[in-house]
Amino acid sequence: MYLKNKELFPRRKTFLFIVTFAVVLFQHVAVSQNVYEKPEASETQAEKSAPVLSEQPSQKSEAPAKPDAKIAPASSEQSPKPESAPPKPKYLAGEDPEFATKHGWPVEYPTLLPGSIIPEKRIVAYYGNPRSKLMGALGQYPKDEMLARLKKEVNNWEKADPERKVQPALHLIAVVAQEYPGTAKKHRNIMPDEVIEDVYGWAKEAGAILFIDLQLGLDDIRELLPRFEWILKNPDVHLALDPEFSMLVSGKVPGKVIGTNDAKEINYASEYLRGLVKKYNLPPKIFVIHRFTHNMLTNTSKITLSPEVAIVINMDGWGSPSLKRATYRDVVVRHPVQFTGFKLFYRNDTKNENSMLEAHQILRLVPTPLYIQYQ
Repeated sequence: MYLKNKELFPRRKTFLFIVTFAVVLFQHVAVSQNVYEKPEASETQAEKSAPVLSEQPSQKSEAPAKPDAKIAPASSEQSPKPESAPPKPKYLAGEDPEFATKHGWPVEYPTLLPGSIIPEKRIVAYYGNPRSKLMGALGQYPKDEMLARLKKEVNNWEKADPERKVQPALHLIAVVAQEYPGTAKKHRNIMPDEVIEDVYGWAKEAGAILFIDLQLGLDDIRELLPRFEWILKNPDVHLALDPEFSMLVSGKVPGKVIGTNDAKEINYASEYLRGLVKKYNLPPKIFVIHRFTHNMLTNTSKITLSPEVAIVINMDGWGSPSLKRATYRDVVVRHPVQFTGFKLFYRNDTKNENSMLEAHQILRLVPTPLYIQYQ
């Protein structure tokens, strides 16, 4: 090819000279303007060499920042994050104060007359009948041992809640519901006066008050209650009613189904006690009403409160601690009346390897029970 194109060599020679000259000239210009690429800096070097931006954009900036653009402050510290709301406390059943407030606690009631035991004191009672070892602690042990055990429980509560004094009590089942109709065909057995007097003497010996508890069977409280004026007229004797064994509405045998009382019966008994307070110039009476189901006590919102009577709704169910708390919440806290109580069973609460609730656990309930009963 070279022999056939004799003019090609001079042209190539001229072309190579021009290319070589151009390369040399470009390198010279590049050196003078420092356009050689530098090795990439490490991350550390880049951080050290990065300029610090002021809070105001540079006047030499070619493109103004967008109106919503945020410029990092000079400080390397991050702005503090807003504090989040603390998590809501978790409560066991019956312990939630918001739940109690929602359902009307604390209850507004007429100021009780001077000398009222509650709410200044907490009552701790032993329940039962001296003629039966199966009905509760009151009859389960000989008198002296029983009173010593009661005193121990009183001391436990005083230690658990030093700010509230404790009033010991004996809670006597003075009318016992029974399966057999008896001579009166009322399915209830009224204790002889001498039995009541004996227990009243025990109470005085221990510095305790006495509760007369009525299991009506098929009897009417309007007919039965006046029978006990002779003992209720004393300033340290009070009343209790157990709707579980009030069978007048259903006509059923006690113990076969759970009985019931209505606000009408409660108001009658409360008004009767109120009359005794006025008649005998007594301090306020305490009226305890047992409850562990909704139907045991109906129309609670219609129960009348007065300065002469302090009404306590006593949670009377037995079982595991969780079941007892839930029952307290559902049948006592949901239906506020005035004050609350809580019953403990030495035997039934400890079945199936359960443990009986202790004072410090019961004190977490809202509202806090002011009447504690041991069976």
